[in-house]
Amino acid sequence: MSTVLVTGSGGLIGSECVRHFVEAGYDVVGIENDMRAEFFGPGASTAPITERLCAAYPAEFRWFDLDVRDGDGVDRLFADVASDLELIVHTAAQPSHDWAASAPKVDFTVNANGTLNLLEATRRHKLEATFVFTSTNKVYGDRPNRLPLIETDTRLELPEDHEYFDGIPISMSVDHTLHSLFGASKAAADLLVQEYGRYFDMPTVCFRGGCLTGPAHRGAQLHGFLAYLMRCTVTGEHYTVFGYAGKQVRDNIHASDVVSAFGAFHRSPRAAAVYNLGGGRANAISMLEAIEACERIAGRELSWTLSDDARIGDHRWWISDLGAFRADYPDWRISFDLDRTLREIHDANLELWTA
Repeated sequence: MSTVLVTGSGGLIGSECVRHFVEAGYDVVGIENDMRAEFFGPGASTAPITERLCAAYPAEFRWFDLDVRDGDGVDRLFADVASDLELIVHTAAQPSHDWAASAPKVDFTVNANGTLNLLEATRRHKLEATFVFTSTNKVYGDRPNRLPLIETDTRLELPEDHEYFDGIPISMSVDHTLHSLFGASKAAADLLVQEYGRYFDMPTVCFRGGCLTGPAHRGAQLHGFLAYLMRCTVTGEHYTVFGYAGKQVRDNIHASDVVSAFGAFHRSPRAAAVYNLGGGRANAISMLEAIEACERIAGRELSWTLSDDARIGDHRWWISDLGAFRADYPDWRISFDLDRTLREIHDANLELWTA
């Protein structure tokens, strides 16, 4: 049976990959060492998700406690599974641009060196396997903040006649801009994935994600804003909005729709592909609007304050242009709108958060 290897298999996108590809008939090998607990504390641990996946798929899912920075360990694992290996989905990362500043070397070695280890193992053992990398819109740095945004009552917005009104394309420059250390480490990984595709004719893709979300998100203050916002609304924990009067805008995409894009690419892969991937304009929301939505769904008010200090390198406005991916993969569709996504996050976690 064909094998899919998923790094970060206990995380939001990784765990969704496990479920998706097992149910599609694949054997799945997961790499997960629960560094999220180290990054964001025990409440962000991926261990419970890994345990649930092992229980749900005892025959189809194998999990390895392995650090992607361990090049020799990664190489040995790839050698063991290479004969049936068809797809690698690399989601393991240090995911917070705030946390990166506290430990730049850890951030870079996980995000950049770890990606290099996986690419080299793929090249050595299964050159033709599809390599999917979850990159980030932070590779563009804070260049989106130079857009001519106008302020409405609830959000920052582009004029309707602006070329980026429907979303930012991959043609946006990544140069001469403040990336944050996290953005730099992910940009290095992004370029490596592209160059392995070009140099060695490997089927690789970088999906530069906006806000990826869903009920499996272990929301923390420094990462996973929708899940963390809903958690604070439900539990009464205080929430701090950082900068921009709470009018900063993000497009949000459900993990299931992210993974279906991975599957679409794998069915018709190409070398060195790059796409922006998010919820698009239809699923864009500001912080103020997200607070109102969480309060409406949870049936209670959020305790929150506004800090004037915006996070370094944070975007004032981001909507992904999905046109390039939709042109290449016209059968792919977004199936979760924002309301359905938020209700799933609430309903799936209510018992846990209120225990």
